[in-house]
Amino acid sequence: MSGFIRRTREQAELWERERLAPAAARSTRSRGRLISEAPDHHRTAFERDRDRILHTKAFRRLKHKTQVFIDPDGDHFVTRLTHTLQVTQIGRSLAVYLGLNEPLAEAICLGHDVGHSPFGHIGEDALSTYVAGGWHHAAQSVRVFEVLEPINPTWEVSDGIRAHSWKIDPPPSTEEGMVCRYADRIAYLTHDVDDAVRAGVIAYRDLPAGAQRVFGTPGSAWIATMIEAVVDDSVRTGTITMAAEALEVMHELREFMFERVYLRPEAAEQRDEAIAVIRGLADHYVAHPGEVPDTYRHPDSDPVTAAIDYVSGMTDRFAVRDWERIRR
Repeated sequence: MSGFIRRTREQAELWERERLAPAAARSTRSRGRLISEAPDHHRTAFERDRDRILHTKAFRRLKHKTQVFIDPDGDHFVTRLTHTLQVTQIGRSLAVYLGLNEPLAEAICLGHDVGHSPFGHIGEDALSTYVAGGWHHAAQSVRVFEVLEPINPTWEVSDGIRAHSWKIDPPPSTEEGMVCRYADRIAYLTHDVDDAVRAGVIAYRDLPAGAQRVFGTPGSAWIATMIEAVVDDSVRTGTITMAAEALEVMHELREFMFERVYLRPEAAEQRDEAIAVIRGLADHYVAHPGEVPDTYRHPDSDPVTAAIDYVSGMTDRFAVRDWERIRR
């Protein structure tokens, strides 16, 4: 007798119906895809989305995109890819602990940052001057999966990616999308602190007193405490949220990081250089739309949109090399 079983999609869907929390999304109740597809034999709709995201070129390029520190010395600084993997691990943990749909949370977390520009949020600020209302990586991430490198995602995955950022309104429509919001912030606040200490920008003793009092020792203890604060309060309130004291301390820590790390005056020259590269590339490709490769240009795109699609998809090192080529 075999030591294995063959799990089918129907069995997975039955497990979702019978075992997940009432608030969880069910793949059988998905609002569907832009283009109708026959169901997979083994995978639920959300599992299929997760797998497709992992195989995209946009996902692979994250390994050479900045998280916070541009071209850092050392092999252990967080990149946009390792950040994404950490967000996904935290998101999966939250989903499992709360009885939510783990593959849906995983798909949203894996795809949430694929639209990020080179040089992190500096690039986002640089590109915002070209778009009425500003340019945001979350909307670009959705565009990547629906238009530029179409994987025909389910509505729930696109919605969670669209609204994973706290500045986006309306918020995600699923609890799994809300999980990604918290997982993203937990991940970047913990690993960005470690990177800032590694870079000599701050010391652990500089951190707000409340952070170490409430969250404990920076690192894995912080992550565990923040996850528990989300789980406890979500179960208590019936909505994805974080215990009030922990949420207040997290906001305080975020403000500290913006003041001392993200917007520190010492990095102003590097920020200006990165903005000059992004805008120089965008201006060039707006003026020379024929130079945008066919693989990055959608036939319905105007020159500005095509230029932004191409430039935002670049890795940091490719952007620098391309700008040097153009300036020769």
